[in-house]
Parts: sequence; structure tokens; C-alpha cells
Amino acid sequence: MDHEILNSYSRINHLNVSRETFLDFENYISMILEKNKKINIISQNTASKKAIIDRHIIDSAQIIDFVDLNSNTTTDLGSGGGMPGIIIAIILKNMKNNMTVHLYEKSYHKSRFLKEVSKKLNLNTEVNQKNIFEIKNLETGTIMSRAFKPMPIVLDLVYENFLKYKNVIFFMGKSGKKIFENSKNNWELDYTEKKSLTNKDSFLINIKKIKKKIKIVIKN
Repeated sequence: MDHEILNSYSRINHLNVSRETFLDFENYISMILEKNKKINIISQNTASKKAIIDRHIIDSAQIIDFVDLNSNTTTDLGSGGGMPGIIIAIILKNMKNNMTVHLYEKSYHKSRFLKEVSKKLNLNTEVNQKNIFEIKNLETGTIMSRAFKPMPIVLDLVYENFLKYKNVIFFMGKSGKKIFENSKNNWELDYTEKKSLTNKDSFLINIKKIKKKIKIVIKN
């Protein structure tokens, strides 16, 4: 494989990503750039190959260590153009892991794009063109939330709409610390943190348990 391509993904070499995975990433990027000429799959500010690799591919791929690989499914909330859901599905395929990645995206055009990518790259996904907030009693392994909704809203969604899950992964940006600390005022969370590979001000949170705090109101 071209040395320049391999070098582009050097920050995730420790994940033991295979040559076939890099080829799938390259095909996926080509599909994004082509489709982005017609509809906004990603922001025009990041619509270049280098930006997609740095801002989307590597950022999404780094969570594979948090994904519960023993579950039958994993779920991407508000998948958009497929980050992180499609990225994780590509890695799983080349790991020979048969887990199904559920992609929830209510946009018709983006859902159609996710189906096209899944078919072309032979990915084990299930694309749901639905509003995740309207679906109850969900069961899955890992839940992924990247650039979807603010953390408090997602925590409430998981608590109310999911019967069973293994863990929830959040991608937190520059203001993430304050948002996270505020969220802990309302929730008891069993979690671990990890620094992001793509931005010194960003970090990942892997939450294993969510429990709503009971607020006691004292009346005079």
C-alpha cells in the first residue's frame, strides 16, 4: 500500500488496524466527497481528504477499545454521515467480528447514503431512518454518541429508552469538562476517561452505569 496512505493513519497504528481496513477507509472517504457535492454529508469546512482522516476517521476509530466486542449489536445515535458508526463497522468487519452496528439517522438522504456505503463496503449494519427519541425498550451492547445531542439529553434518552446496554461512549470537546461536571449533579455515573488522539482539548468518556440522582425537596 502507498506509504503516504499508511502514514495518514499512523495515529491509530496501535489499534492493529489492518491493510484492508485502510482500503475501506479510503473508499468511504471517496464516497463522502462525491456525495458531499450534492448534499451536506459533512461540513464543507472538513470536506477534504486530510480533514476527513484527521477530524472524522481517526477520531471515530479511537473508541474501538471501548466497544463491547462480545455483544450482538452496538448502536450509533444520530449517525449522520456515519461517524462513528460506519468507521466502527469497517473495523469490526476486518476484525472478523459479526456484530451488527445499528445506525439511527432520521434524515432520508443521509440514511440512504449510509445504506449505499454499507452495501458497497459489505458492512454488517442496520440503518434505521427513525427518530431515536420515539423508540422505547431498546437493547444493545455499546451506545455511541458523537456530535449528536448535548450530554444531558443523551443521558436522559439512554435512561428512558434503553432497557439494556453495556456502556455509553461520549466524544467531549473543549467545553466538555464543564458539561460533564454539570451532568454529574443529576446523575451517578460509573465511568472512565481517555484523552482524544485528535485534539488536546478533547476527551472520551466511557460510561458503564447511569443512575438518576434523587433530589430531596425540603418544605418549610
